[in-house]
Amino acid sequence: MASDDVPMTEPSGVIFPPTASGTGVTSSLGRAVVADALRGVDPIGAAAAQRETDWRRGYLVHFRRLVEAGLGDGDAARRIARDGLASMGERMRFRTETGDVEPLAAAFTAQGEAVSTATLGGQGTVDKEFTLPYRGERLRGDGIKRRLDAWIEKGVIEPSCAEAVRAVQDNPDWLDLGGTTVVALGAGAEMGPVPSLLRWGNTVAAVDLARPALWGRLFETAGRYGGRLLVPATKGDGDLAERAGADLLHGIGAVAGWLEGLDGRLVLGNYVYADGAINVRLSTAVDALTGHVRQSRPDTALAFLATPTDVFAVPGDAVAHAERAYRAPEGVARLRRPLRLLSGGRMLRRNYAPGDDPGICDSLVAQQGPNYALAKRVHRWRATVARAEGATVSMNVAPPTRTRSVVKNRALAAAYAGAHRFGVEVFEPATSNTLMAALLVHDLRNPPRPANEVWHEEAEYAAHGGLWRCAYAPRSALGIAALLGWGSARG
Repeated sequence: MASDDVPMTEPSGVIFPPTASGTGVTSSLGRAVVADALRGVDPIGAAAAQRETDWRRGYLVHFRRLVEAGLGDGDAARRIARDGLASMGERMRFRTETGDVEPLAAAFTAQGEAVSTATLGGQGTVDKEFTLPYRGERLRGDGIKRRLDAWIEKGVIEPSCAEAVRAVQDNPDWLDLGGTTVVALGAGAEMGPVPSLLRWGNTVAAVDLARPALWGRLFETAGRYGGRLLVPATKGDGDLAERAGADLLHGIGAVAGWLEGLDGRLVLGNYVYADGAINVRLSTAVDALTGHVRQSRPDTALAFLATPTDVFAVPGDAVAHAERAYRAPEGVARLRRPLRLLSGGRMLRRNYAPGDDPGICDSLVAQQGPNYALAKRVHRWRATVARAEGATVSMNVAPPTRTRSVVKNRALAAAYAGAHRFGVEVFEPATSNTLMAALLVHDLRNPPRPANEVWHEEAEYAAHGGLWRCAYAPRSALGIAALLGWGSARG
C-alpha cells in the first residue's frame, strides 16, 4: 500500500481492526496502540497521542515519548512494552478464508495446507574462522581488529560492539551452535544471518514466502556451505523451489505447527520486512507466532535486529563524542551558521544538549512513515518483555545499510550517499549481515543479563553507523546529506 493513511481493502489473514465501514485504517491503530502503551506511565502523553489529528506527519514526537517516558525507571519502560504489545494483540484481527473476522488467536486454529520438511546442504565447507567482508576484501585476524578500532575512533559502533566481535573472533568454536536451530523468519532478507550461519556449519530453519527465485538463491547458498537448511514445503514431487515457502500473514498456524515439530532448541529470529501497512500486519503475525512458540517451547531464544533510524537513549560517552564533533571547525561546520539562519534553526541542530546522560538520539526518518516505526517498535517491545521473563534475547542495533528496500527510496538513497560528510558510515549488506550474525553468536554464547533500565539493554553492542555520535540531530542533517549525495546516488 502506497500511503500510511489509505483505508485497507479487505485482505485475509492477519488484518487491521475493521472500522464501521468494513475497512481498517492504519493511522487509527497507530494512535490507539501508542496511547495504550503510554497510558499507564504517562497519561498526558497518551492523551496527546490519542488527539493527534495528522498521524502521518505527527507520529515522530509520540514515538520519542515512548522512550522518554521510560527513562530512569525500568519498570515503567517494561510496562510500556507490555501494554503496547497487549494493545496490538487485542486490536488486530484474523480474517478466515470464509471472510469471518476473529480474534488474532484464531490464526492458530485455522486449517492450512500441510507442511513437510525438506533438508538441504550439509555437504559443503565449514568456515571455522570468523572473517568479515568489507569493501571488496574479506578481513581476518588483525585486519578485523584494525577495522573495529577504526570504527570506534570514528564513532561508528559502540565499544561494547567491538568487544563482542573480538570475543567471537578469539573463540572460533562459538561459531558452531551445536544442536541449536536458528529459525530465520524472513530468510531471504539482505540483513539476515542465514549465509553466515550456514558458512559456520549451523542448522537454519528458513521461513519466507513461496518465491522460487528467492528459494533458488537460498538453496545455492546451502549447497556451498556445511550448514543444513530446513525448508517448509508443500508435499509433492515437483521442483522444491516451486513448493517451498510459508505465508506468515495467512498461515501462522501452519508455521507454528512446523516449528513445534523441529528437533533441538530453537532461536526464533525475526528478519521480516514489507512495505507500508503490510509491515505492521506482518510484524503482528510474527509477534503472535513468537508468543505461541514460547508457550509450547519455553526454552526458545529470540533474535531481532533493531533499526538505527529510531529513537534510542544513548550513554553519556556517545553524547560527549558528538559534542566534540560539533565543536570541530572543519567540514560542514563552516556552513552551520548560514544554514541555521536560513532555515530558522531547523538545519544542523546539535544532536544533544551538552552533558546529557543519557542522551536521546532521535533518528526517526519521516519518509519511512509511522507503519515502519510501529512495526519496529513491536520488535523492541517483545525483546524487552521476553528478557524480563527470563528468555535469552539477542536484539542489537544494526548499522544503516544499502539494502534494496532502502535505496529504492530516492531521498534515502541520496541521504545515505552523503552521510559520510557527517561521520556516518553506511554499510554494504554483506558487511552488515556478517557483523550482526557475529553479535547473534555472541549473545547466544553469553546471554545478555537484564539491566535495571531498558535503555541500557538496547544500547549494548550497538552498531549504529555513527548516528548516535554524530554532531547533528539526524533529521536536521538529512536534507543536506541528501543534497550532497544526490549525484552519487543517481550514479
